[in-house]
Amino acid sequence: MSLNLTDVTLTYPDGDGRLTALDRVTLDVPRGSLTAVVGPSGSGKSSLLAVAATLITPDSGTVTVDGTPTTGLSRGELTALRRHKIGIVFQQPNLLPSLTAAEQLQVMARIDGRNPRTAHARAMELLDAVGLADRAGRRPHQLSGGQRQRVNIARALMNDPTVLLVDEPTSALDHERGAAVLDLITRLTHQRATATVLVTHDRAHLTAVDRIAEVHDGRLRVPAPPRPSVA
Repeated sequence: MSLNLTDVTLTYPDGDGRLTALDRVTLDVPRGSLTAVVGPSGSGKSSLLAVAATLITPDSGTVTVDGTPTTGLSRGELTALRRHKIGIVFQQPNLLPSLTAAEQLQVMARIDGRNPRTAHARAMELLDAVGLADRAGRRPHQLSGGQRQRVNIARALMNDPTVLLVDEPTSALDHERGAAVLDLITRLTHQRATATVLVTHDRAHLTAVDRIAEVHDGRLRVPAPPRPSVA
């Protein structure tokens, strides 16, 4: 398994008590598979993604990323783990307005100290994979909403993560562009053998995912783990 959450509980302060965001959640996601997590607003979807991304430490339970248990890791060690093992596709692309599509990706490699020439080649490879090789020199204002989201996805893959976490990628897109983005995420998951978790409230585009898990009031109902699909 590339991503494993075991018996995870997360609470937040709520007046004199605590509010339970995740209630003993267990989730296994193999490499090469895509699990969609669905549920209404406030059900715990975003909390689950934040815990999986090691951005929030749960009250109890364990998170294991590509065989590495995160319990007890320092802040610096968690940062390094995210940089090398986890790609995050945020709900809003948040691209830097002054950078071209290729430069958005190359920044990620520079943070990791990679050779600029190698970083450029990797960026062009990924832009080609998401169908934007011919838009590599365009800045965000020159791209459509769907194209910006594809740059967002390519950027998350820049450091070749084993785990890909995707937060509501179609929320700002129309039906057609949303379907195209979901198809892209599914294809890249299988081609690049990532363990992908997609959080969404929209079931309309989930026909091709490997598994759909439902979260309600912090409790996750998960069908049997999918078989890995590694190209």
